[in-house]
Amino acid sequence: MKKAHILVIRFSALGDVAMVVPAVDALAHTYPDVRITVLSREFARPLFEGLPSNVSFMSADLKGEHRGVRGLNALFRRLVAKRFTAVADLHDVLRSKYLRARFNLANYRVEHINKHRQEKHRLTASRNKQLEPLPTAFDNYADVFRRLGYPIGALTYKGCFDDNGEVMQRLPQGTPLIGIAPFAAHEGKIYPEPLMTQVIGRLSRKHPEARIFLFGGGERELEVLHRWGEQYSQCVVVVDHLKSLREELVLMSRLNVMVSMDSANMHLASLAGVKVVSVWGATHPYAGFMGYGQSTENAVQLDLPCRPCSIYGNKPCRRGDKACLNNIKPDAIIEKTEHILSVHTI
Repeated sequence: MKKAHILVIRFSALGDVAMVVPAVDALAHTYPDVRITVLSREFARPLFEGLPSNVSFMSADLKGEHRGVRGLNALFRRLVAKRFTAVADLHDVLRSKYLRARFNLANYRVEHINKHRQEKHRLTASRNKQLEPLPTAFDNYADVFRRLGYPIGALTYKGCFDDNGEVMQRLPQGTPLIGIAPFAAHEGKIYPEPLMTQVIGRLSRKHPEARIFLFGGGERELEVLHRWGEQYSQCVVVVDHLKSLREELVLMSRLNVMVSMDSANMHLASLAGVKVVSVWGATHPYAGFMGYGQSTENAVQLDLPCRPCSIYGNKPCRRGDKACLNNIKPDAIIEKTEHILSVHTI
């Protein structure tokens, strides 16, 4: 009898893949005799290191070797050789749909995620908006596993990113350790730079012995981060010292608090077990993308009739003034940050 072996497919951006980790961890612990292979892009590999030994990672080169139909066919042939017994498509986009169609034609057991598109449309509607929480991404992933015949219980993932202190030795020391990730993929999720400057300035003055680690890596992002680094001595631009995702996760696991937009860094910090003060603009936690283990009590957001106007923050502001972000006072972010520091700083 063929040993149970589940293929889990999730491509997409880093933050989206990060949300798969706790669900796969629960699946692996619930069924230790079942092999699990996660198919994603190579950059996501460090996220799945440290999971139970029945979990392995397989990378797909979607911009190179596995590009287009010919590339996906080559990828499918590699996958078939792994002798999977079930396929969980946690993405449901064109590439994963093509792969699961091939698996379906070959009589594999296949299930895919329900993205609740109609409910999301009602959540972001300009008229007759239904402001109700949707199932979380974790709920949706668990539902796919359940329909495959592998129900899982509560998520208990606890990230372990330990390197015996080597990473921290390369960074300036201080107390407390505060992370700030001020950027996101879309403008509708980014707190305005002048307001974030006020947040950083006030935290610097209140905590003169602190180290404020600034996360970001794009060309424009680095210009802003280095400007803050020159203005405030406590600020450290992370990419100037660390060169890999694994190293950034190690740093995040040592932070006392992270301030982040609704972005990949919110999800990465969540995997690292850090309390996150998350800032929400055009998007909303009700869409189901709050970081793993995070509380809405630490979410900074405004109650506006137009919110949320977008699931991903990529749509133009209907009002034209981005009030959901521009009207958030720095006090609101600082207050929640200070509360976490008062409770969790040793």
